[in-house]
Amino acid sequence: MNVSIFTCFGIREATVHCLHKAFFIISLGFATRNFEAYLACGVNMVKSAPPPSPSLLFIAAGVALLLVLPCYGWKTSLYVRKLEKTVDMPLNADVFEVPPGYNAPQQVHITQGDHVGKGVIVSWVTPNEPGSSQVIYWKGNSTWKNKAEGKVTTYTYFNYTSGYIHHCTIHGLEYDTKYYYEVGIGLTVRQFWFVTPPEVGPDIPYTFGLIGDLGQTYDSNRTLTHYEKNPKKGQTLLFVGDLSYADDYPDHDNNRWDTWGRFIERSAAFQPWIWTAGNHEIDFAPELGETKPFKPFTHRYRTPFKASDSTAPFWYSIKRGPAYIIVLSSYSPYAIYTPQYLWLQAEFPKVNRTETPWLIVLMHSPLYNSYNYHYMEGETMRVMYETWFVQNKVDVIFAGHVHAYERSERVSNIAYDIVNGLCTPVSNPSAPVYITIGDGGNIEGLANNMTEPQPKYSAFREASFGHAIFDIKNRTHAHFSWHRNQDGYAVEADSLWFYNRYWHPVEEPGSI
Repeated sequence: MNVSIFTCFGIREATVHCLHKAFFIISLGFATRNFEAYLACGVNMVKSAPPPSPSLLFIAAGVALLLVLPCYGWKTSLYVRKLEKTVDMPLNADVFEVPPGYNAPQQVHITQGDHVGKGVIVSWVTPNEPGSSQVIYWKGNSTWKNKAEGKVTTYTYFNYTSGYIHHCTIHGLEYDTKYYYEVGIGLTVRQFWFVTPPEVGPDIPYTFGLIGDLGQTYDSNRTLTHYEKNPKKGQTLLFVGDLSYADDYPDHDNNRWDTWGRFIERSAAFQPWIWTAGNHEIDFAPELGETKPFKPFTHRYRTPFKASDSTAPFWYSIKRGPAYIIVLSSYSPYAIYTPQYLWLQAEFPKVNRTETPWLIVLMHSPLYNSYNYHYMEGETMRVMYETWFVQNKVDVIFAGHVHAYERSERVSNIAYDIVNGLCTPVSNPSAPVYITIGDGGNIEGLANNMTEPQPKYSAFREASFGHAIFDIKNRTHAHFSWHRNQDGYAVEADSLWFYNRYWHPVEEPGSI
């Protein structure tokens, strides 16, 4: 500590050394988040200092403390969202409208249907009778039509019986090609289209959208509208869990699964949504006689898990353009020897960064979170898997669960071995950036209570609803942007240029 700082107080050098020790102890409180205990110790040391008076010493110590406080924490946005209740849209809202025609297909959505992007799973619901599970599809520049046969299923949940849920996988598609497709063959036919990704390769530009914890409120509708109208135009949506929030209704009202499916159709029927299971997909309700977890979710939303040798639809991987995407389940067993653990252990060696340079992980519960909501719920998964994430140089991990936005620095906390006491996150250029994007707008509202002081690993945080874009340019650079609902469609409330951890592992510039 520089003695000259205190000369204006007339404080002797011996006293300064005492202050130095006190200040060091107080600063440890910030670093270890045990501020009160260390502050008490530091205050006692100040009181025992030589003259001048303790009151003057407190003033001087306060000055020194203020000089250093900015290093404990990064940036909490100054933007304050207008405080208003988050309200679900009524059942007669136009976004929930049932399409006209007898047995007309509804809730149409697509996801990737294989490991490399040449397959698509088409899903839809017919309300009156099973009808056809066939999909007719053709390339945009061709009149030759192909057919694929799917399967139909139903389920019951307490006093609810689903419509007829169809899933049809189309294989052998060409890369970077627009396809039209039709469902409802033989009765009310509806037509949609999608574009397949470019061939897997390292320098292929590709743009991903990101939404989590969406629900079906007026804010949810704003989030989806902002995503659709963002000029960056996401080509595939990475969804980090918590879909309909039907379980927030009495008896887990599964009619709200139907309204949500109709709500997202305007996007999900035209571009793949890559699914992550969240806690609101569990739907475990023994008091209703429902003891099979994930029952509505697994009947309605399919994933290509078998293509990546997974044994369950909740953890799997896909390649899409320049990205290798690993989806994990926060609510399935993940301790050592479990199926998810063994699968992930075998999965990382399969990643070829010369083919897919960008390694992205999706999960629901964040591993780093500085909000007082769901605080440290991801800690056990972090302990299990963080070393693997660092060793394999994962570029970014996206999560939801916390209904706000946060972006971390590149940090790790992997040195701790029970006895060494090394349990503080430290800067690590091989570590991922952790981004919480659980701000879709659901009925439970915003998480607006943050831990203080802001931890050093937290680069930016804000309690607002929105979506994000991860725009891959080539094997070395990608641009990330977060967009709050209250802004114009092109406005970036937070952004960062990502440097690929395998091809360009240098320090990244700060956020705007």
